[in-house]
Amino acid sequence: MDRVLILPPRVTETGLALADAARRRGMRVETLRTWRLPEHLAGHAGAHLYAGPLFADAVGAELGSGLLEPDQDWLARLPRRWTRREVVFTTLARARALDRPAFVKPPDDKSFPARVYPTGADLPGPDVLEADTAVLVSDVVAFQAEFRLFVAAGRVRAVSRYAVDGELDLATAAEDARCAEAAGFASGLFGAGVPELPGAVVVDVGLVEEAGTGRPEWAVIEANAAWASGHYAADPDGALDVVLAASGPVAQVSPANRRFLRRLPSVTR
Repeated sequence: MDRVLILPPRVTETGLALADAARRRGMRVETLRTWRLPEHLAGHAGAHLYAGPLFADAVGAELGSGLLEPDQDWLARLPRRWTRREVVFTTLARARALDRPAFVKPPDDKSFPARVYPTGADLPGPDVLEADTAVLVSDVVAFQAEFRLFVAAGRVRAVSRYAVDGELDLATAAEDARCAEAAGFASGLFGAGVPELPGAVVVDVGLVEEAGTGRPEWAVIEANAAWASGHYAADPDGALDVVLAASGPVAQVSPANRRFLRRLPSVTR
């Protein structure tokens, strides 16, 4: 089968790294020039997509992609021992009523900036976003270090550090020994008693100071779609394994993963 990795017109550093990794294993790489899918790629049986959500929505249905992503409320359903903070899945209307600082983010896109908002009044207003827009609201915590993990079939395939004290600071697994600890912690998310994740996914975890002891403790930051996540300093080959598993043809998605398929809109040409 002719396997091809499809990239959007605006190629990122991760896109370039994944393209190199794909070529090394004999895959074809196509970087589209526009947001229209060429006819020869429509329904391609060996196509995989690496792109942002908007581009995925523009070409995914016509391509025949099966794009895996976590449930929007997955983080809010995690027991507190995994998050080390309160996380609530709610609507933007309710979040606008907050009278305290909180970290607020869209669960699966970038419709507004994910950051700490002093009060709900500082969130985008009804003239910008609808009241029923889904959001995740969490307590404000300071992560000492943050790590990204690409996971497929419950096994971490690639990991790197991407931030220290809230600032971008990349390090490979060889450069920061805590990457191995992060991988061990994240592996527990695929055991019994934890809300289910797709078979291929990106998980971010970090170290946060525990209020009672002052010791750094591991906590889950979030989970995201692998096909739309940057690899930072993670091994591109391992990251590509997960991206391919999360973005293949919809006909090849296993029954267990079908509930995690992104709903792709039909685009009229």
